[in-house]
Amino acid sequence: MFKKIIAAAFISIATYLPVSAQYNTLWIPDTLSGTTFNLNIKDTFRQIVATGQQTITGGINGNFWGPTLFINKGDTVHMHVKNNLNDSTTIHWHGMHLPAVMDGGPHQVIPPGTTWQPYWKMTNNAATYWYHPHLHEMTEEHITKGIGGFMIVRDAVESALALPRTYGVDDIPLALTDRDFSTTNQFQVVPYGDSMLTNGTLRAAYNVPAQVLRFRVLNGAIERSYNLGFSDGRTFYIITSDGGLLNAPVAVTKYILHAGERVEILVNCVGQSGTTVDFKAYNSLLGGFVAGGESFPNGPFANFLGHKDFNLLHLNIGAQTSNAITAIPTTLTTNTLLNTANANITRKLTMTDSTGVPGILGPNAFIINHKLFNINYNEYQVPLNNTEIWEITNSTAFGHPFHIHDVEFNILSVNGVAPDAAQAGWKDVVFCPGATGGGPGGGGTPSVVKFIAKFDDYADALHPFMFHCHISLHEDEGMMGQFVVTNPDAITNITKQEIPFTLYPNPANNKLFVSLADNSNEVYYITITDMLGRTKLMLPKPELQNGIDISALANGTYLLQLIDTKTKTISAKQFVKK
Repeated sequence: MFKKIIAAAFISIATYLPVSAQYNTLWIPDTLSGTTFNLNIKDTFRQIVATGQQTITGGINGNFWGPTLFINKGDTVHMHVKNNLNDSTTIHWHGMHLPAVMDGGPHQVIPPGTTWQPYWKMTNNAATYWYHPHLHEMTEEHITKGIGGFMIVRDAVESALALPRTYGVDDIPLALTDRDFSTTNQFQVVPYGDSMLTNGTLRAAYNVPAQVLRFRVLNGAIERSYNLGFSDGRTFYIITSDGGLLNAPVAVTKYILHAGERVEILVNCVGQSGTTVDFKAYNSLLGGFVAGGESFPNGPFANFLGHKDFNLLHLNIGAQTSNAITAIPTTLTTNTLLNTANANITRKLTMTDSTGVPGILGPNAFIINHKLFNINYNEYQVPLNNTEIWEITNSTAFGHPFHIHDVEFNILSVNGVAPDAAQAGWKDVVFCPGATGGGPGGGGTPSVVKFIAKFDDYADALHPFMFHCHISLHEDEGMMGQFVVTNPDAITNITKQEIPFTLYPNPANNKLFVSLADNSNEVYYITITDMLGRTKLMLPKPELQNGIDISALANGTYLLQLIDTKTKTISAKQFVKK
């Protein structure tokens, strides 16, 4: 595909007051706090390029991206996710430890016009997480539209530290991605874009105070990795990995962030009022088999930013605020990592290209365990409370960021070497380097990555968790697998039979209640459809004592389908909304 001249990257965004004629003010996402979050996914548009047509986008409660959700560890959170897109989608809570039926993977499809209501107790440590679409074979397209958002978890350990946490002032979220624009300013669904977007802003700049700053950096790109650093070569400090605080800040001058990963960094700007510095991607230093380190002159992977250094954010440093943080802490927490002596099993996974696999054309698709993803096939049954070592052998020439749902893990080794301090905490994405000594067609010595995880909750033989490459193109092409967590002590071979229940009041106005004839039964899922078969509400493991809020439904007759936990039998009754 012929790439147009990248003039868009050098034009001011009309909807913002530019910091200077050369830059555009960084957009900071709105915030929501509490225990109940209403998220409205919709097709919309935004003036991303200053001149010409608006860009057709997708957003959550807005016209690009979504609100940052602040959540306290220990709280039970309820998500009311309304899909107002023209397409089905899902929302995955990336990094969250939660039941599979609440996870938002490819199995929890939300049809257009439907509200999905997952909930779970927040057990994750304080860190930066995110939410994004995960519909099989559509993830790249939906993320390209701009659907997603940050989740910031807080806990007592993090709150006791002297860290910046004034959102948008000294505690700043940065979602890094890139886009390719057509001549009419529309997003192209491609692996690499020609234009860098930081929080959806072209050529982003921001005014920051002369004190210690905290950047919560997310690699939300389709494929590209970012080699983070500053234009003056200054040291900055890694304080968290994907899933929580490190034991102590780790001083670095460069840090490679792969697709799906998050990192929180501290930058000391004390005494620098009146100066500027650029936060950059030093991608000219990346190898040719790391996403973004390639330089393709032509074809679908050609892009202006390939194997180049470029700005992520221009910082204008101004006056210090009151009660500023002015020092980098020396310690953060004490992590108790998993012990390999407790491992029940070592699972061995492979990453290969598709050469020789029936039904796959050519060597250009990447696969896990020698097969394409099959949504009806579970690769593993993981016993509840298992501690497991996962060993991933990558024989492809290309490096892949591997993500697993349900658990945070500890990296044990990469090619036999223990992780550096910045990778030695809790993770949910690990980069699996390409094979060494080979060429574009493969060969060479495979890389081997090992991590350890404990599957200590949420057994569910019906709904699986996913594992996959977090490059959306690879994921959509089938570089994904799934597993279920099973409880060996669970009762099996129960005869399926309908579960007697009643609905009241019927007709109902605002709240509908379900009464089970046998209180020993448990409800696994409730779905409410209209008489045309259109899904309106999806309620995983509903809290029946609170009733079902049907106030948003139009007046009419509906069908409530109830699935019981033990046998997964479907029982149904009609009710009238008045």
